Amino acid sequence: MDTRGGIKNLPLGSIIDGYLVRAFLRIFFSSLLVTTSLYIVVDFFDRITNFLDNAIPVWTVIRYFIYNAPLSISRVIGFATLFSTLFCLGMAARTNEITAMRSSGISVQRIALPLLILSMFICLSTFFWNEALVPIFAHRAQAIYKVEIQKKQQQSLFGTREIWLRAQGSFINIGNFDTRTNVLEHVTVFFLNRDFSLRGLVEVPSARWNGHEWEAKEATGWNILADGKMVRRKDTDLPTISNTPDDLKLLARDPEEFTFFDLQRQISEMKAKGMDTTSDEVDLQTKLALPFISPLMVLLATPFALKKQMSAGLALSFGAAMVVGFGYWVLTALCISLGHSGALPASIAAWIPNTIFAMIGFFYFTTEE
Repeated sequence: MDTRGGIKNLPLGSIIDGYLVRAFLRIFFSSLLVTTSLYIVVDFFDRITNFLDNAIPVWTVIRYFIYNAPLSISRVIGFATLFSTLFCLGMAARTNEITAMRSSGISVQRIALPLLILSMFICLSTFFWNEALVPIFAHRAQAIYKVEIQKKQQQSLFGTREIWLRAQGSFINIGNFDTRTNVLEHVTVFFLNRDFSLRGLVEVPSARWNGHEWEAKEATGWNILADGKMVRRKDTDLPTISNTPDDLKLLARDPEEFTFFDLQRQISEMKAKGMDTTSDEVDLQTKLALPFISPLMVLLATPFALKKQMSAGLALSFGAAMVVGFGYWVLTALCISLGHSGALPASIAAWIPNTIFAMIGFFYFTTEE
């Protein structure tokens, strides 16, 4: 029987489509609740040592996880889509509903089409969710974690850019701190008199952490005279900066704390100052690539869900699909890491997992009979 002709015979939005979409959504929201809860539990036990060591109040811990919830949902939405596709189509196959549809001339591709379209809406919703809610809540969650839980003083409003540090008789401004290479860029130290008037400054293009202290190959110092004139110093060294890279990394803002357009603006500003933007460009492309995990999971799960199976076969298909889902995240993490290190261009690092799994998914999706 030629089942492909059924695509034309069944109009989109039919009773069958509505039935599958409703079943999918019921499982999707339940799966999203369960996976988010599991993610929060794992995150809680991962951080419980910090909570106990610092004697953190229960309400502070609750506030942290409330503000971190939108990010947690964003990270597990792909697994929720995977579970929903497996159970929705898998249970329909076990009750012979899929068999009835296919015997009526409806192809596998046409059966899964409404779920694929729905996954594209989930993809679009995920992007706007990540833009509208996640940055605001994630920034507040990180502020609670770093200031109230780890007891670190908030020294910068801009993460690792435009950091202001207070030292003995001086203030230090750091244009940018590269967390990947432990390099300070565009450092300016302002020396003050007791009346807080400026008596001198030192400019350092860059300084690198050698494991014990910050080293600078070049530094330019200026003394400011009573009449306001600036006189260049001789044999200027970088003043002591007591903050270690680990201290400064606490100021770093995660990519999730930026919207796509905020991160894009930051990259433009950093490029104008001649700073390295490799990691930021990878994170920017990742913001576009990750929401597509939902349609990818539908493509990958559909062939497993529609196999002719008994209960043991269903468990095997479910396990195989889970391996594929975790494989996507492992490959994504690897490629992002390679992109941050500069081994892969930003666009390739962010999009190669989607490309590979889309090819695998389309192959099995289109060849399923």
